[in-house]
Amino acid sequence: MRNAAILPVKSFAQAKRRLGLELAANDRRALVEAMFADALVALGRVAALERVIVVSGDHVAQRIAAGYGANVVEDDERGHNTAAARGIHFALEQGIERALLVPGDCPMLAPRDIEALLAHPGGARSALIVPDRHGTGTNALLLTPPDVLAPSFGPDSRRRHMNDAQANGVPAEVVELDSLSLDVDTPDDLEALRRRLVGTHGGAAHTRGMLGQLMRARA
Repeated sequence: MRNAAILPVKSFAQAKRRLGLELAANDRRALVEAMFADALVALGRVAALERVIVVSGDHVAQRIAAGYGANVVEDDERGHNTAAARGIHFALEQGIERALLVPGDCPMLAPRDIEALLAHPGGARSALIVPDRHGTGTNALLLTPPDVLAPSFGPDSRRRHMNDAQANGVPAEVVELDSLSLDVDTPDDLEALRRRLVGTHGGAAHTRGMLGQLMRARA
């Protein structure tokens, strides 16, 4: 089966404003860039992914994506779900049969977890939902075919995706993956990421380096 990962990426300058009390604007941007690079590195190591598709209107994000060999789709910044839909449309044009929607702010993303998700049993029509660490959001969505379900990310999206799947007769399942559970939106998320990095070795090299640099600057 032809698989692709799709990453809708918000403008770096507008990203992570809820971290404003923790990090200055330039520091937030640098952290977002580092997390995005780590996600691209991890996805690039998954042999089963034929393509990585980045949907963004941010020119820096586009350059980073191209540098890692990703396809770039221009976005008009009308929201995460609109960007995801653009990525799905592009994937279908390329003959992709299954799409993995993932965020660019999960720096702990492990290739082995993506490989396990892609190997998870599923039918010709299915949706696999990977929740966030709180159990209410959606940090990844594996759709077969790519347009089997309309992406509906945002607060309480795990329940919404399950309900939408049921309403459309799409077999759906929640699959928990540790490395995809932690996205970074709030100060609590950032602290959880710091603890995770201290407790692990390897992976997320860009994010490790950037957080270390930011911490030294604040010392």
